[in-house]
Amino acid sequence: MESPRYVRAELLLSGRRLSYLDFGPATGNPLLALHGHFSEGREFAALAAELGPEWRVIAPDQRGNGASDRAPDYSREGYVADAVALLDHLGLPSAVVLGHSMGGKNAYHLAARHPGRVRALINVDDPVVITDTGPSGISFCLDWPRQAPTREALLDGLGEAAPIAGNWLRQQPDGSWRLPFVPEDVVASDLAVRGDHWAAWLGSDCPALLVHGRTSFLVSPELAREMTERRPCTRRVELDAGHFILTEDPDGLAAAVREFLATLPHVP
Repeated sequence: MESPRYVRAELLLSGRRLSYLDFGPATGNPLLALHGHFSEGREFAALAAELGPEWRVIAPDQRGNGASDRAPDYSREGYVADAVALLDHLGLPSAVVLGHSMGGKNAYHLAARHPGRVRALINVDDPVVITDTGPSGISFCLDWPRQAPTREALLDGLGEAAPIAGNWLRQQPDGSWRLPFVPEDVVASDLAVRGDHWAAWLGSDCPALLVHGRTSFLVSPELAREMTERRPCTRRVELDAGHFILTEDPDGLAAAVREFLATLPHVP
């Protein structure tokens, strides 16, 4: 059952459903929140509760995740186009954009390609360079069961991976349960984030905050310092956490985000 704290809605993009959560209120300053792999918009419920009612957190299930339909590709162009379409659908000229992991990459690519739409940028533990080669580091998900007659059976099939996807499992009309994504799509999306993204990170000049985990396997303290020093108007907060900051240190993240948002000029 959906929590009464938010409304789930959707828009159609060439017949493809993009589902999103609107934590409201409509009078709040808009903050677009973009999740990472193995997740969905509900990941931001706790943060939205901390920021409301001053801030209206809008959290889509990005293409291929949660209640959103699969997409023909998982490129930066596709993800950015979805974000712009959602802002247009909601009648929002601009918003603060926050993203975790892959969502962080989508956020700063959005800022670089459409600077007028991004009032400020919050990158939660996403690196500007990923040098991995070979198979995707998350290709283990290809071995996961896709669905099962009951939620318990699907969790059993996931084994040690149950904590990763267990919170987002979806019940189907026939009563069976499925993963909230197609593993092949997640792997394709993961492969698409590889490479050098410095140009996009440095391609906007709006105020920015980089939040990273001290023990993150993706953003080292050295890289975080370089990302902050090379990009103007950028602050950095290091938390005692790993990569999954939203669950490892939700209070620290909320405090860092609140402090950063308080520095932004008031928008009537």
